[in-house]
Amino acid sequence: MVGKGIKRTYTFLIFFFLYAPILVLVAFSFNESKSRGVWTGFTLKWYAELFSDKEVLEALYNTLLIALGSAMISTVIGTAAAIGIHWMKGFRKTVVVNLNYLPVLNPDIVTAVSLMTLYRALSLDFGMITLLLSHVVFCTPYVVLSVLPKLKQMNTNLAEAAMDLGATPLYAIRKVVVPEIMPGIVTGALIAFTLSIDDFVISFFNTGHGVSNLSILIYSMARRGINPVINALSTLMFVFLLVLLLYINRRADKEQKGIVQSE
Repeated sequence: MVGKGIKRTYTFLIFFFLYAPILVLVAFSFNESKSRGVWTGFTLKWYAELFSDKEVLEALYNTLLIALGSAMISTVIGTAAAIGIHWMKGFRKTVVVNLNYLPVLNPDIVTAVSLMTLYRALSLDFGMITLLLSHVVFCTPYVVLSVLPKLKQMNTNLAEAAMDLGATPLYAIRKVVVPEIMPGIVTGALIAFTLSIDDFVISFFNTGHGVSNLSILIYSMARRGINPVINALSTLMFVFLLVLLLYINRRADKEQKGIVQSE
């Protein structure tokens, strides 16, 4: 009993440490004052001002556009790369897997400066395109790492059986392999989407004049004072992602129960 109590207390402290800042942010999104340290009364005015703040809305639009675009592109590239890596053998597979780890282990600043140097060498104009390409490069290795475990769990004989029955390799991948690894693909897409929204360093070094996402906007605000509408926006984003995760988990539980009942 004592051991269970200690474990529960330890778990509670971990989650409290992680979520206390978010709870404070949510609370102060309803604070009447602009102060981030003094509660002066309840209000919804920051939520009303959020939808009339063109600068914040434009940054939100750019953030979501880049996040959705990079998530879709990196998911396609990462899934294809993971399938290719899975069927590699021996030393080549080891080399490619380790190369995929490098962007994940690299500090963001190294990746950001490297991409910036590459774009300069190619004489590309910095803007939305370079920002999107940078996020795709940043997110793709995480998709590969999400899909590879599902490929290892998959019965490799399924694809071979489909091709023995007359299916082309591309058709077998599309109709047999992809449905089997779909949970890993969805997880990779969600990770890519979240990383893209959260990223600052790579965005800061590879954006152009007049193109900024939320992380860059908040960084520029930090020097002159954070606008409380950011608290309101952060609260809405947190609630949206929480609802999305609950929906995904509930759907996964239903699918698992359906599989168990069918067996």
